[in-house]
Amino acid sequence: MPANHFNTHCPDWATALLNGFSQIFLQRHPLCGLLCLLAILFTAPALLGGALLGGVAGLLTAQRRGYAKADRQAGLFSYNGVLLGVLLSLYFPWSAMLPLLIIACGGLSAMITQQWLKRARVSQYLPAYTTPFVGMSWLLLCFATPSTTAHLIEINTLNMLVAPLKGLGQVMFLGHPLAGAMIAMGLLIADRRAFCWALLASVAGMGWSLLHHDFYSALLGLGSYNAVLAALAFSSQRQRSWLPVLGIASALWLTPVFAAIGLPTLTAPFILACWLVRAATQKLGKATVALEPCAPGENQPRLR
Repeated sequence: MPANHFNTHCPDWATALLNGFSQIFLQRHPLCGLLCLLAILFTAPALLGGALLGGVAGLLTAQRRGYAKADRQAGLFSYNGVLLGVLLSLYFPWSAMLPLLIIACGGLSAMITQQWLKRARVSQYLPAYTTPFVGMSWLLLCFATPSTTAHLIEINTLNMLVAPLKGLGQVMFLGHPLAGAMIAMGLLIADRRAFCWALLASVAGMGWSLLHHDFYSALLGLGSYNAVLAALAFSSQRQRSWLPVLGIASALWLTPVFAAIGLPTLTAPFILACWLVRAATQKLGKATVALEPCAPGENQPRLR
């Protein structure tokens, strides 16, 4: 079903919220967002309330503060709130204070996103991606009780086959292959090229972890999800297919760095990898323009 057809049968607020779920995977497609939401409902229902509360808090904050409707409808003020709601529901026991904390974090993430968008549109600011989520999560996790539960997973053919699906699900802290399958379906509906790059990145992440004998991360998808996001960030670059490859490689190389310095990995490697790739390509682009000779009668170099 095309996104436009879905939008005509969906209220504005619901479209904006569903787009917030799909924006976690850098897509703007409400049906993709619905499948992401259902992935939480079917595989981790205890996290759904926090996800919805965080997304709605971000959306309502943007509406009350008069942020651009186009940005609200695109889900740009919701996706960080969704991720924060999932994280808080996962790491903190449910209490009367938790919903208030999720609402506050969702609203604050929307305000940070708005300030970032304003600067990005008048200067060469790098995209925010999930920076509000990562920065606030690092602070919040200082107060969380460390998990002592160890997941034992057998190395067999079935677990190897479903590991790439888990890599998709782990973007939203979902380790069930059904969640990954539903997210993959959403990506396929939204953008077939994005789907292919995401699946390739997840397989690459699994292979990278296996190469380093990290079977736990490989089979649970923990070594893949940052590569998946980096691939999705550059998947639209049809003329420069090497950019998603560079993004995947950078994310895989950076992932162990955060564990080594004692910070929760979250989606930080994805953000840093994309920033590095974008900064490098911008510099190369300027160098190319500077080196290209002017045509006769021109005073400025031409853009390629």
